[in-house]
Amino acid sequence: MNSASNRSTVSRRARILDEIDSRGQVSVAELSRAFRVSEVTIRNDLAQLEKQHVLIRARGGAIKIRLRNIGADSPLSDKMREHLIEKQQIGRAAAALVSEGDTIILDSGTTTAEIAKNLGGFSDLTIITNALNIANILAENYEFNVFMPGGFLRKESLSLVGAIAEENFTRYYCDILFLGVDGFDVKHGLSTPNMEEAHVNSIMTEIAKRVIVVTDSSKFFRRRFAFIAPVSKIDTLVTDSGLTVPDRLMLEKAGIEVIIA
Repeated sequence: MNSASNRSTVSRRARILDEIDSRGQVSVAELSRAFRVSEVTIRNDLAQLEKQHVLIRARGGAIKIRLRNIGADSPLSDKMREHLIEKQQIGRAAAALVSEGDTIILDSGTTTAEIAKNLGGFSDLTIITNALNIANILAENYEFNVFMPGGFLRKESLSLVGAIAEENFTRYYCDILFLGVDGFDVKHGLSTPNMEEAHVNSIMTEIAKRVIVVTDSSKFFRRRFAFIAPVSKIDTLVTDSGLTVPDRLMLEKAGIEVIIA
């Protein structure tokens, strides 16, 4: 598939999502007529978008996923079981990007927790995290300098958020931010269900020399309630092989390094 074809496919799928957002449902036949492509092509588009959890295929078309889902935040215990193999692979690949002596931020989340589990080979790291579960993993290595910003505890994610966390993060500077996200949309940027979490994440991106997003491919084409940052803030993406070729090409064209774990 050439680059022009890739751009056409990405553009068409984005417009299909816009149609579903505005109308609630679409049919294969009308999309085929509107975009002047075969119904086989449209069915393939809908199949790929369904894999990204942004629509549900129905007889002869597709329907919108209920809006209430964009603000729902699953408990950490549930997230730990989702796409576990992919998260473990991403964690290993991301940890390989760390160098001895670095100062890094590990955002809260199950994928970033997998990074923490793979840092045992280092002896000189300074690590800032707002996640209790990640701090607990790091506490097993007495060589690390571990900082927590304080703040209000979100029990769903075991993360510290709020004014205290935000103010304290502005006092830091780091070499690498490892940021986990719940939504990754090439057009609309990075997002998460919780507004306070998003604000803390946004500050993290401002104090990091290098921003590395770590997320499994199920988060693509998904928009959650609270905006974190535009895709232009990202330096590197570490994800799994579920990332489509058109999406990868679009990200690389935007200057983002893409690593498939």
